[in-house]
Amino acid sequence: MTDGPPAPVQSPSPDLKILSSRVYRGPNVWHYEPAIQLVVDLGVLEDFPTNLLPGFADGLVEMLPGLKSHSCSRGRRGGFVERLHEGTWVGHVAEHVALQLQQSVGHDMRRGKTRQVRGVRGQYNVIYAYSDESVGLAAGELAVRMVNHLVAPEDGFDFRSELEQFIVRGERTAFGPSTQAIVDEAVSRDIPHMRLNTASLVQLGQGVHQQRIRATMTSHTSSVAVDIASNKELTLALLSAAGLPVPRSQSVRTVEEAVRLATKIGYPVVVKPLDGNHGRGVILNLHSADDVRAAFPLAEQESRRGQVIVETFVTGRDYRCLVIDGRIAAIAERVPAHVVGDGTLTLRQLVEKTNADPRRGVGHEKVLTRIKVDEAAIDLAAKQGYSLDDVVPADVMVKLTLTGNMSTGGISIDRTFEAHPENIEIAEEAARVVGLDIAGIDFIAPDITLPVRETGGGICEVNAAPGFRMHTHPTIGDPQYIAKPVIDMLFPPGAPSRIPIVAVTGTNGKTTTSRMIAHIFKGIGKKVGMTSTDGVVIDERLVIRSDASGPRSAKMVLQNPRVDFAVFEVARGGILREGLGYERNDVGVVLNVQADHLGLRGVDTLQQLADVKAVVVEAVPRNGYAVLNADDPLVRAMRRRCSGRIIWFTMAEPGSEIRDSVDDHCRRGGRAVVLEHSDLGDMIIVKEGRRSMQIAWTHLLPSTFGGRATMNVQNAMAAAAASFAAGASLHDIRQGLRTFSTNYYLSPGRLNEVAVEGRTVIIDYCHNVPGMRMLGDFVDKTGASMDTTTELGKVSRIGVIATAGDRRDDDMRELGEVAASHFDVVIVREDTALRGRKRGEVAELVAEGARKAMAQGVRCKQVEIVLDELESTRHAIARSNPGDLIVICVDKHAAVMAELESYGRQAQPGARPDDESEFNNAVADPDFNPEAARSQPD
Repeated sequence: MTDGPPAPVQSPSPDLKILSSRVYRGPNVWHYEPAIQLVVDLGVLEDFPTNLLPGFADGLVEMLPGLKSHSCSRGRRGGFVERLHEGTWVGHVAEHVALQLQQSVGHDMRRGKTRQVRGVRGQYNVIYAYSDESVGLAAGELAVRMVNHLVAPEDGFDFRSELEQFIVRGERTAFGPSTQAIVDEAVSRDIPHMRLNTASLVQLGQGVHQQRIRATMTSHTSSVAVDIASNKELTLALLSAAGLPVPRSQSVRTVEEAVRLATKIGYPVVVKPLDGNHGRGVILNLHSADDVRAAFPLAEQESRRGQVIVETFVTGRDYRCLVIDGRIAAIAERVPAHVVGDGTLTLRQLVEKTNADPRRGVGHEKVLTRIKVDEAAIDLAAKQGYSLDDVVPADVMVKLTLTGNMSTGGISIDRTFEAHPENIEIAEEAARVVGLDIAGIDFIAPDITLPVRETGGGICEVNAAPGFRMHTHPTIGDPQYIAKPVIDMLFPPGAPSRIPIVAVTGTNGKTTTSRMIAHIFKGIGKKVGMTSTDGVVIDERLVIRSDASGPRSAKMVLQNPRVDFAVFEVARGGILREGLGYERNDVGVVLNVQADHLGLRGVDTLQQLADVKAVVVEAVPRNGYAVLNADDPLVRAMRRRCSGRIIWFTMAEPGSEIRDSVDDHCRRGGRAVVLEHSDLGDMIIVKEGRRSMQIAWTHLLPSTFGGRATMNVQNAMAAAAASFAAGASLHDIRQGLRTFSTNYYLSPGRLNEVAVEGRTVIIDYCHNVPGMRMLGDFVDKTGASMDTTTELGKVSRIGVIATAGDRRDDDMRELGEVAASHFDVVIVREDTALRGRKRGEVAELVAEGARKAMAQGVRCKQVEIVLDELESTRHAIARSNPGDLIVICVDKHAAVMAELESYGRQAQPGARPDDESEFNNAVADPDFNPEAARSQPD
């Protein structure tokens, strides 16, 4: 656990501290599921494992007895406690404490690991699972405080008080019992869910298949029905008109009107708010005008409209009938809050004893609610002959509320299988009359097992968004699994809940490959949601312009109700920052792993970079596919991380070792996309088992520029493989690739060719060394295909290049060296965002590399520095001649394109039909706004 001999330390001190924290919201480099990462520094505690901290292990277990059940690496109960006594480091202890603290609020989290930060003594990555990220982060912070407190007591640290505050926080952010029951049922059916706010609004399913719930209101719940149920007078009128048994009732606005109405319909009566809920303001069994006058203000206070209902008091037991999708799902008898005497304890003590039940909490945070002793409760007890300090005789029940609502401290008894069929029919009809998909029908009846039309009683209320906890957690009786019919209603058997997801990652080519896949499925008729470094695209409309290759953008697509197919460009940064942001991808594509972004966020080697990109492969399920580049050894090794099937793509020659391996894979029933060479050109072939199916000649695909853009040949092969895996037919793949061009409006900033005053201008996003090698190869082939001389002399190749400021110095110099091998003139510019560098520093490093290559006799004859992107574009145009080839490596492609639009354009001499130049040059779109493009944000 340590690097080198420990430093001499006299005594331990509470030095454990959190250096940074990160929340992963999907599969990540540490685990397949969401996790929290804390980077902690042990300080001097690096030299003190737990066996050298007197009393630490016993004190920790005394504070959190649940740690006894942790198995840790021993694989058996008690394994972690054994490790404590044998000696382990406090970073590892913090991991287990954070997990146990979450379990204390009902989050059953068990996954965790602790690993030392590479090359840094005393620092560790503490990784653990979470359910709610705010609770998970708070658990980590409290865990560190506990560890330090056990090393050396902290003044003012009261663990019991801190734990209670932590539990309250967890309960405040947790789903209520009803929402949690539905979410748990969805999870058990592999239906994905997303929390859309800090309350109970949840999306079940993805894209076009999504349904939403808010507690027990669903996407199917009628707003009109909710309004009807909220108006108790209207509800009873509609039920009465349908011939259902209801008490006589009417709404009033004043006390005197209430008294007159109560006298008219006859005592006893009930007074309640017109549009209240949870039983608040409901006063039962009023026998006189004085009772009505006393009750009226209480009911009026809970009425949002200021109106109060006066209705006949129906005697009997209180039953809640839950109707879901037109059928009874559960019935519970609700018993008002009460205590039962034992002949020893006073009424006050009995309430305290009852509230001590761990199932009781505040409001809806637990399955039962604590009994509240207020003036109404004291008055009710007094009417039964008891004060708070009176001893209640044994077996005598004292009611503390009149209504049986769980929210006022009542209990429930399951009666689902005892109700008379006629009563069930009445409840189901009531839900249909009001129009609710989920309804709570309140019955007052002497006995639910007998018909209410014969015994007396009836429906006193219909509730929208009824609570589930009285049914899922009855005080007496068996729990009813009522979330099942809710999910059956939202997602009938066989109905899909997920949309296909294709994720594309790699060092270079991600954006173009993603666009190709999206274009293929758009041609099939899919509403494709795509994320890329250019933004979020919904059905070919750019809805957000930014670098959207991260997890938050993926969630935006999955929340869009129009999308039925998703293509995600997945960048290294997003994976390291938050994970994938979604649970899994049906097809994971890895194009290549090359030297870029090294030295950032702890990724220093190509193998570490490959481990990051392999997260996409690890997120492929058993019935999914990983599309892997067989020509890249790091990508090829990812096959061991895939739970699903592999589709290879390779440009290797037949007879080579790689091609033989791929062919052997196909002979065993696998799939691959390969190139077959002939005198007519290169043909993209899909192989499955012993079948070989032709896709297209590479030189006839517009994106390949007659086959010269080998990077797009490879991208097209990857797109074909991914589309085939996602269910596209060969005809659809062929048609999609044949119609996909690198013109600006299909593939902005990616190998766009335009003619500017007789010059051929290529716009590309190339910004790293591997990309420059591929772009240089394209430039060489394109230059060779052009006339070698013009009226003004030899054709020149001019390159405008740049790289990001967070690359290593050597990478910047190498970029200049590679560019100098392919261009006659290299113009070095800089991005607007310097990423920590000084202005001009990046350009000087790139130019330094180009000059070094020039000294070795490469093609380049001149290197210039023009820092501003638009100025460098103007400079390249100004110093070039008609017929020259200009390549601009862009940062703000829209602004550069707008600048080029300002020049008078003409048809390029010697246009090549196989390039479809007229298609590639079609920049002048009537919707294109150069001014808006120039102001494109970073």
